[in-house]
Amino acid sequence: MNLDVRRLFLLAEIAEHGSLTGAAEALMYTTSAVSQQMRRLEAEAGLVLFERHARGVVLTDAGDALVARARAIQRELAGANIDLEALRGLRAGSLRIGSFPTASSSILPLVLTQFGREHPGIAVSVKSALRDALRELLLMREVELALLWEYDWSPFIEEGIETQKLVDDPTVLVVARTSDVGRSGPVDLSSLASARWIIRADGHPVADVLTRSCHAAGFAPDISYDAHDYQEAQAMVAAGLGVALAPRLSLTNLRDDVRLVPLDPRIPVPVRRILLGHLKGRKATPAMLGFRKTLEKAAGAMPQAFDHPGQLGSVNASTSGVS
Repeated sequence: MNLDVRRLFLLAEIAEHGSLTGAAEALMYTTSAVSQQMRRLEAEAGLVLFERHARGVVLTDAGDALVARARAIQRELAGANIDLEALRGLRAGSLRIGSFPTASSSILPLVLTQFGREHPGIAVSVKSALRDALRELLLMREVELALLWEYDWSPFIEEGIETQKLVDDPTVLVVARTSDVGRSGPVDLSSLASARWIIRADGHPVADVLTRSCHAAGFAPDISYDAHDYQEAQAMVAAGLGVALAPRLSLTNLRDDVRLVPLDPRIPVPVRRILLGHLKGRKATPAMLGFRKTLEKAAGAMPQAFDHPGQLGSVNASTSGVS
């Protein structure tokens, strides 16, 4: 038995108005059209659904049962529409984000705070991973959006993933606060040929940045310490063990005993591009679109903070008004 839901709703209207004529007038149908639909519904049900009398109709037990079901279906459909409207209006839903450690400690908290303030009904979860793992998370649909990075010699290329650039993350020099290096302005990297260097360990991409930059400046870096994170690198710089190169976003939490020095732009230093990736062909949900908008605004505020070496911590203040 296959019951036509539209006929069930029509039966509910008849019950509401007490007659076929009343239902027809309410729905702007003809009475004959309503009568025809009810004959078909009774044929589908195999039972008499109502009895006619002088003042209208009286539902049978079968009719009462179907009207109860019809009203339950109408309530569920109304609830479904409310749910969908909440999702469209970013009042409900979920969002799964992927990120790498530097972004997770700099730009992402700002965006999460602002997005949560604007859309408290959206449940956001974050998975932090290295770039190759983020690629897999996107392809396996475990995250919907992912913050990624690339350099010119190490582009992020994946046929199934689309990316957009959010912001350029420039490379800066980290020196001890008491150092004379950079006191008078940007530093030519070739002037640091005799310096000792703090480098990131385990084949970290920023180690490649240092090697390439120093070779372009005509020397090989003298490595004094292999650091496993940027806070450790800052500590060794502060202790006088050497100087370091680092992407600006990695230095959001800058120690008081180190400072940042811009590099002379006449000798190009690699710039890291921060990207936002999503699965190619995947239709963006309202939550994805809203988060991307907030992220783009926060990324747009970053270069203003980058104009003031040594004050990267002010990124928090400069982007807290993102709306």
